Amino acid sequence: MLRFILRRLATAIPTLFLVVTLSFLLMRLAPGGPFDLEQPLEATVMANLRRLYRLDQPLHEQYLTYLGALLRGDFGPSFYFRDFSIGELFAQGLPVSMRLGASALALALLIGLPLGALAAFRQNEGIDHAVIGIATAGITIPNFVVAPVLQIVFGLSLAWLPVGGWNGGAWRNTVLPIVTLALPQIAVIARLTRAAMIETLRANHIRTLRAQGLSGATVALHAMRASCLPVVSYLGPAAAGLLTGSVVVETIFGIPGIGRYFVEGALNRDYTLVMGTVVVVAVFVLAFNLMVDVLYALLDPRVRLD
Repeated sequence: MLRFILRRLATAIPTLFLVVTLSFLLMRLAPGGPFDLEQPLEATVMANLRRLYRLDQPLHEQYLTYLGALLRGDFGPSFYFRDFSIGELFAQGLPVSMRLGASALALALLIGLPLGALAAFRQNEGIDHAVIGIATAGITIPNFVVAPVLQIVFGLSLAWLPVGGWNGGAWRNTVLPIVTLALPQIAVIARLTRAAMIETLRANHIRTLRAQGLSGATVALHAMRASCLPVVSYLGPAAAGLLTGSVVVETIFGIPGIGRYFVEGALNRDYTLVMGTVVVVAVFVLAFNLMVDVLYALLDPRVRLD
């Protein structure tokens, strides 16, 4: 197991380096700059700003400077939010996005796995068709449609929950964004579980368990363990995407997470803000993929990690 983790880390470092390099080059090659305004600045002011943020240096020197700072854990100053560093912005927004994402993922697993298993055990029956229909709707209807509907129904019509705001993370303010984030994931997990469970229930070892007279609950537990493998494979990128925040959901509900920083950084050519967001997302993707590989091996003993 340790050798496997070390091997994966050895491949993750070059991958992260490649992501940082490509992102750095693409941001610099994109038209416009962080200080290009509708009313251009004076040449002296522009020169001073470029010198202050070291944008007057050759591209390779800028890259080496940024890479050295990144190795020290320094994401640099923000070009748009002038009073904050990227680390300070992430310290404020990342915990918010992580809380929302973790809650949405837990809710998706808690509902999606049982729904998929139930549909598989009742294949071609009414409950199966209902789960497939709901899952299809959950996948096809985008968040920017679901969120306003939930706000209108539960916030304005019924007045049960606030329509937006964070309020220090009060549970009433988190319900609607968590549900909005979780619904597509519930649909995907339910469909993956159903498909895998149907295939598993037809496997020889499940038929053997039934022939031995084991209870339906015991057979279901054995089938669920094998059926979780596709879901586990999906959880890596899904968890990274949820835990780093959703731009649409955070914007609609007015949540101060990390997602909005990526859009604002891209629109305002805030190089360090965009780069920092890309690095954080890449680290989460690599970390969760490693966790998924380890969990996959624990669920399926046939997979060897050494």
